[in-house]
Amino acid sequence: MTLTSLRIRDLATIADVTLELGPGLNVLTGETGAGKSMLVDALALLLGDRADRAAIRPGAARTVVEGVFEQLPATARERVESLGLDVEEPFVVRREVTAEGRSRAWINGSPATIGTLASLGETLADMHGQHQTVQLLDAAVQRELLDAFADASVALRTVREAAAAVVALRDEETALTARLDTAVRRADWLRHMVREIEAARLRLGEDDALDQEALRLGQASTLAEHAERIADAIEGDEQGARAVLGRAERALSALVRVDASTSDWQELIDTAYTALDELARRARDYTSTLSDDPARLAELEGRRDLLHDLKRRHGPALSDVLATLESGRGELDVLDTADVDLRALRGRIAAAEMELGARAAALTVLRQASGERIAREVNRWLPRLGLSGGEFAVRLTPLAQVGPSGAEAIVFEVRLNKGMTARALAESASGGELSRIMLALKVALARHDAVPTLVFDEIDQGVGGEVGGRIGDALANVAGRHQVLVITHLPQIAARADHHLRVEKATRSGLATSDVAVLHGEDRVIELARMLGNPEDDAARRLALSLLNRTSVKA
Repeated sequence: MTLTSLRIRDLATIADVTLELGPGLNVLTGETGAGKSMLVDALALLLGDRADRAAIRPGAARTVVEGVFEQLPATARERVESLGLDVEEPFVVRREVTAEGRSRAWINGSPATIGTLASLGETLADMHGQHQTVQLLDAAVQRELLDAFADASVALRTVREAAAAVVALRDEETALTARLDTAVRRADWLRHMVREIEAARLRLGEDDALDQEALRLGQASTLAEHAERIADAIEGDEQGARAVLGRAERALSALVRVDASTSDWQELIDTAYTALDELARRARDYTSTLSDDPARLAELEGRRDLLHDLKRRHGPALSDVLATLESGRGELDVLDTADVDLRALRGRIAAAEMELGARAAALTVLRQASGERIAREVNRWLPRLGLSGGEFAVRLTPLAQVGPSGAEAIVFEVRLNKGMTARALAESASGGELSRIMLALKVALARHDAVPTLVFDEIDQGVGGEVGGRIGDALANVAGRHQVLVITHLPQIAARADHHLRVEKATRSGLATSDVAVLHGEDRVIELARMLGNPEDDAARRLALSLLNRTSVKA
């Protein structure tokens, strides 16, 4: 993806500027203090950098930066999609910072968190400058770049899979050991608990049945009296239900003799007789089952007390007591099988660790060979970039334990002068030196670096002449595979631009204001002549034309 447009409103000296950028090498030039670095700061803000309300233009309510990206490469597309974002073109990112310090962001019109914006920024652009974090100084990024250069994605995936298998088995071992330790500490209590509950021979629902039976035994005489009353009410004297129903039947017979249409009522009376007889029978049978049985009642009470005690200690319900029994049996089973299980598990762990070691060793071989190739390529470029005494190396330091990233830590080292000790890249160079080392790395890694846009500020610090031309050559080399945006004071670099923009500052309404113009033809000659010393000087203009012609021939 390339950054095709960057609009900035109310940021420091910038009132409202739109940068139209293209593929290849984009160069920003202008007088010192014109506001060139503010454009890079705006891009950093757009891609998740920390917001500073002090940078808002005086009198403005907010700073707004909006970038439009197009032509998404497959690798960048995958990274964007991994953030849960829809990939649409044009891909529009917007950031707003208010004078009160509030910051908001939108991606393709939808609100986004600053964290998402920062992750997106790592995917879309690599910033190299005094005020930006240089990603290549991060150890994880160095490892990723080395693996990309080595085409080690398959080997790395197998290492990660093997490491995940080892972790899973170790977690299983930890869990089993913890269960065993717990079971050992609780063994005596568990055995007692299991024996106690097993001896009780519990049945689900037994407690409710016992409660019901105890209630009947405790009130047997009262229940029998009620049942007898039911039977007597049906079968008793002339006031009993059967006698009353008989009178109703006789009345119905008289009614039917006069009105035959009521004859079907007889079926209802017959049904009533049947129901009453059945109810009376059940009441008599129920009465016969009731008896005072103190021995059985005492037996029931003892059983109920046992169940109540078990539920109190292992309940609250009988089902919970039975669940506790099964859990206790399971813990005791661990004691019987744990030693065998642990030995088997540790054998599997040893085999998995051997597999992880073998896969990591294969990855190490790839990394060693690729590290040497990167170093040769970078060291080929360092003298051309004005670092004649510099030497770059990739150091692989074995780790105490093989992990998902392999068996070693990756450190990019550099020695800037002969006789000096090699040190980690992050500790070794000034801003300009670091930018040139980064450039040499970018040339070496251009085929493998998935970040589509590279931004360089201060890359020409402390150099000029022939070295500046070589830096321009290197930037043009990288621009063959990436979009490059560079701020420079060197005409040798500016002459290599595919798109040349000049930043100018003037005073408007009492405020310093920066503007950007795209240069073509004669305007480029004048700007290069200015950078060479004097735009009015014929010699400077001839040299500017010579630089342009020379670079066009190289292109």
